[in-house]
Amino acid sequence: MVAMVFASCSTDVDLYADYQDIPVVFGILDVQADTNYIKITRAFCGINDNPVNALEAALVYDSSNYAGKLDAYFVELKSVHDQPFEPTGRQFYLDTLTIHDKKEGLFYAPDQLMYYTTARFNTNTDDEKYRYKLCVIKPDFDTVTAETSIVGGDVHVFATQVTFSPPPYLSESRMMFCSTEEAVLYEIGMRFYYWESHPGEPMVKKQVSWSYRPRSLAEYEKVEGSDKYYWFYFTNTTLFNYLERAIGDDIVYDANHPNVTRYIDDFEVFIAATGRDFYAYYQYLQTTQNGLNLSTEYNNIEGGCGLLSSRILVTNVVPLSPSTRLDLFNQPWGFRER
Repeated sequence: MVAMVFASCSTDVDLYADYQDIPVVFGILDVQADTNYIKITRAFCGINDNPVNALEAALVYDSSNYAGKLDAYFVELKSVHDQPFEPTGRQFYLDTLTIHDKKEGLFYAPDQLMYYTTARFNTNTDDEKYRYKLCVIKPDFDTVTAETSIVGGDVHVFATQVTFSPPPYLSESRMMFCSTEEAVLYEIGMRFYYWESHPGEPMVKKQVSWSYRPRSLAEYEKVEGSDKYYWFYFTNTTLFNYLERAIGDDIVYDANHPNVTRYIDDFEVFIAATGRDFYAYYQYLQTTQNGLNLSTEYNNIEGGCGLLSSRILVTNVVPLSPSTRLDLFNQPWGFRER
């Protein structure tokens, strides 16, 4: 996410007088991940009579990173029965590593310094609520802090099967999903896997996938009589439209001597649910004329700029309906049961 920082800025900038140090922190925590990464960097510095070129400075490791490893750690906070949040006594420090495969772009590459932790984050229960406070101690001993809750729990889709139809049979279908307390922004997507084989060649696993625009819970239809369940509507020709684009002219021309054979595999529905801080940041970006840009208009980092929030990605395998499978077999794409 740090690559956003100067996406829409002028390249010659006089950012801060007297080399003021502005920390920039970005982290989206995932309770399901084995490792969570935090990007801790700093804004570029300049003085009034010697402005820096942001694009040139971004390509230099020392211009973006602090010298040496900073002390950075999480403090766990807990509230029981809606009482004030108090430290549990548990805290864990972040270590550093360098990734070596970042593609060239606005920021230095291919090596990129990251902070990380393999500690497990707790999610809320009916009686216990958790928050996590990130503390970063700068070389001048000033402390940068941020707090977030952790998205988790029972986000999932309720569907015994999913139905699609080939054009022109345009209509809407719907699925029910369960929300979770700490998430307010939901992005739903779908993925269809299939196997493809040409004569004399090995079988290859392929996929088509798509996602729908992120929406707040208020934009979904609530299931009547429920506080946690919502309806998601989708156009039922979507799968066939994406397959037509992916397969193109690679169709079966002779049913008795097929030049390609395809086999149906899993169909998945996935939900990315993100926390309140990310949603506030997302709303800000949607209404900011110059798009993705470092700004203090929305910022939950005390003593710096950036964002600390959380997300969860849940994948559900949902069978295709018998009618959908039959419609796939009737297309000239060579689909069969495996």
